Amino acid sequence: VQLVESGGGSVQAGGSLRLSCVVSADDYRWNCMGWFRQAPGKEREGVAAILLRGDDTAYADAVKGRFTISQDATKDTVHLQMTRLRPEDTAMYYCAAKGGGYCGTDSPEIFASWGQGTQVTVS
Repeated sequence: VQLVESGGGSVQAGGSLRLSCVVSADDYRWNCMGWFRQAPGKEREGVAAILLRGDDTAYADAVKGRFTISQDATKDTVHLQMTRLRPEDTAMYYCAAKGGGYCGTDSPEIFASWGQGTQVTVS
């Protein structure tokens, strides 16, 4: 599966951005999509995840109430709506896909396919 992110950019604190991830393959093995981020000098961390054929979602504590993950009805695009952005949200944001039952943000290493990333900068 190929994943292509878009929608990153620079924004002032308190602003909003919407990231999108287009999933190229119609493959029912890939049933979970996640957003992760990595700031310079820090480990990659989970942000949000969504079960593609169930709409169950999971969020990291740091973004609960500010970020929303969603999917198009066609299930080929996943979005991350980010509001009330903070400077500490500055990072490269990646979308990722996996199969299997677990769909959460705790373990980026279990996601098998990754996009190239899109930069989000909050000042």
